[in-house]
Amino acid sequence: MDNTPRNPDTSAPAPFTAADYRARMDRAARAAADEGLAGVLVAPGPDMVWLTGYKPTADTERLTLLVLAAGQDPVLVVPTLEAPDAEKAAGAPALTLRDWTDGKDPYAVTAPLLDAAGRFGVSDNAWAMHLLGLQKTLPTTSYVALTEALPMLRAVKDAAELERLAAAGAAADATYEEIKKVSFAGRRETDVAGDLADLLRQFGHSQVDFTVVGSGPNGANPHHEAGDRVIEHGDMVVLDFGGLKHGYGSDTSRTVHVGEPTAEEQRVHDVVREAQAAGCAAVRPGAACQDVDRAARAVITEFGYGEYFIHRTGHGIGVTTHEPPYMIEGEERPLVPGMCFSVEPGVYLPGRFGVRIEDIVTVTEDGGRRLNATARELAVVD
Repeated sequence: MDNTPRNPDTSAPAPFTAADYRARMDRAARAAADEGLAGVLVAPGPDMVWLTGYKPTADTERLTLLVLAAGQDPVLVVPTLEAPDAEKAAGAPALTLRDWTDGKDPYAVTAPLLDAAGRFGVSDNAWAMHLLGLQKTLPTTSYVALTEALPMLRAVKDAAELERLAAAGAAADATYEEIKKVSFAGRRETDVAGDLADLLRQFGHSQVDFTVVGSGPNGANPHHEAGDRVIEHGDMVVLDFGGLKHGYGSDTSRTVHVGEPTAEEQRVHDVVREAQAAGCAAVRPGAACQDVDRAARAVITEFGYGEYFIHRTGHGIGVTTHEPPYMIEGEERPLVPGMCFSVEPGVYLPGRFGVRIEDIVTVTEDGGRRLNATARELAVVD
């Protein structure tokens, strides 16, 4: 497992090309056909950005839909007033735009592009009214959520995507190194959360998705939202933060202590650190996703804290900060080089404190590589 420290990259990576987007659209169409689907229907959101580079300027009730099917050219159905922006998307040269004007039936425009008796994968965030509109126009079609039909569509990253994920991870690492220098005691959780958000942006994030600051008993809630609690000397503080840089996600957790920890606090942290190391060591091609969860969970259970590890060990990351695959018992899908996901075991003692340590890991040809490299030992802060 490579733990080489990395500095945040301030330069922008080479942009994805129309050929890159065409390859992704072709891959999606082929994957759909392999699953017995007539095609893929993609609404605005992460899937559309990943497949075409197009992100509408506003969330709109007007139908916007990418239609992909094996053996036919990709088509993006857009409202006429949005067409000029769609034409500027990096992937636009690889597809055909078909626009519709207000007052016209967008489903009648879309229907000829679909197999009238086909079953289609639909992106999870498609509006219900648009899906129902298509069903009304083509009553013999049927649909399945894309996460169910093609859960691994975005899971395996290419070299350019890994470069962006590594840059996002380095920026999160730089944020952690800086946050350790600020004062914790006597400040509200929201103050420290604001510092985290500012630092993520300073190191190149265009979007901050979360800044969890769980101090003292609040740390026993894995998804605690930073509140007005004043951090005190003697608190354990869980920090979990991330967002998007160059369109790809960061997500890291470290637990710090305000002043010197007690023997018990140090012991719990050591257990979680050992569990996290075991989870990372389990990453290799061909291993099942659940093997990562089992490796981390076994350590925590061995030391008597199993009932206090109350969430999965990890989740995928890419153009969103949470996506398949998931490191959880029952997920037998094998790991493949290029997959990226978190390894983040934790122990949460209700009413007392919590500990979580998280890195993003990518599967390599012979094991795994961490994309976060900051120290995992319990840091003492002021």
